Amino acid sequence: MKIAFHGAARTVTGSKHLITLKNNTQILLDCGLFQGMGHITDKLNGYFGFDAKKVTYMVLSHAHIDHCGLLPRLVGEGFNGKIFCTSATRDLARILMMDSAKIQMQDAEFSNRHLKPGQEKEEALYTEQDVIKAVSLMKIVEYDENFEIEPNIHLKFTDAGHILGSAAVHLTINQDRKPTRITFSGDVGRYGDLLLKSPQQFNQADYILMESTYGDSRHKDLEPIENMLYEVINNTCNIKKGKVIIPAFSVGRTQELLYALNSLELKHKLPDVRYYVDSPLSSKATEILRNHPEVYNNGVKETLKIDNDIFGFKGLRFVETVEESKALNADPRPCVIISASGMAEAGRVKHHIRNNISSQKNTILMVGYCEPSSLGGRLIAGQKVVDIFHDDYEVKAEVRSIKSMSAHGDYEDLLQFLSGQDPEKVKQLFLVHGEYEVQQNFALRLKEHGFKQVIIPEYHQEFELD
Repeated sequence: MKIAFHGAARTVTGSKHLITLKNNTQILLDCGLFQGMGHITDKLNGYFGFDAKKVTYMVLSHAHIDHCGLLPRLVGEGFNGKIFCTSATRDLARILMMDSAKIQMQDAEFSNRHLKPGQEKEEALYTEQDVIKAVSLMKIVEYDENFEIEPNIHLKFTDAGHILGSAAVHLTINQDRKPTRITFSGDVGRYGDLLLKSPQQFNQADYILMESTYGDSRHKDLEPIENMLYEVINNTCNIKKGKVIIPAFSVGRTQELLYALNSLELKHKLPDVRYYVDSPLSSKATEILRNHPEVYNNGVKETLKIDNDIFGFKGLRFVETVEESKALNADPRPCVIISASGMAEAGRVKHHIRNNISSQKNTILMVGYCEPSSLGGRLIAGQKVVDIFHDDYEVKAEVRSIKSMSAHGDYEDLLQFLSGQDPEKVKQLFLVHGEYEVQQNFALRLKEHGFKQVIIPEYHQEFELD
């Protein structure tokens, strides 16, 4: 049996891990988009490193675009097998992938209208028809169900606590009458998340693929988030009379922001300004989350006893049309705009940043992880001039960051996720989904906790499993 790492290898995005059995059965774990990798992003997304037609099965851990976003391209290149995921992941992945297809087409069209001499024409990675075909291949497996993919391959999902429907993947593969247990963490959530239940414990594994996004970080307490939001909004909108632009992922982060703002209203502390969620996808994702109250933690359930709409508050409006979105840039009144994408690499938020970045009265508030090469990453790094749609813009707006707002667990959460494992019985632990320096530091922590074989795979590197 072999495993090869075709994405999220010494980088955070593009999750793709391919298991090949002795009989040439191939199981692909995730098929995500690379994001925020600068000028090489398109090249990375255009090449899998394996033949899509030869993949037998696909297992999807969750619906974030860096885990599911290349599924339609996989289908477009000939994959026709089953895709296993939870029902909530299917619901979210459908709207995320369709939105991704639309954004790619819109951004390509916009960029092609503004091409400079010598620049190549951009093309979308896939079509809406590819998305429809991918969704049709999805097979639902719910949490804790022992599912037989075929007689010698069994699958089980446990709740990873990251976003609605997110799962850790557990495969039991029988070869030569010898079971091999492989666990893929997907993305691990927080213990004490604002909205969701904590990650589940899981049975002993022989091999573990472990995410490591915050493998050398410890998040601050979640409690100050409301206070930080109040301070930024009050200072920008009420004092400087400017706008707060918040790039936020449509699934997870946007709902956490709405919940925190709603909590401020319940405490009579919400600044009296206009609030816009400028993302049709966020509207759909929020509705899906409303329809799955079973995933909420006890704190949210208590809030629901006094407020039946935890994502709604005075002054909030969901923007749907492109015309309404454009009108926000022409409106001089102070406001808060929450818009996708979270790394500010695509979508409507990129236009809002472009229109507001050159005024000192405005604030760009980052609320999650950004690849260093992404627009969000460059803003966090303090670059004074940034390229947006092939033009340079001087950064005069204030750039702020709430680092504690993360759906990813920190190193303490990741170690707690692994606490049910006997390190002596884990043959190899592969670190994926993290920056290389972070992974090196996390590897040292894991070795201190008894995991002896901690490996940091390179892009496209393949390993033999016993």
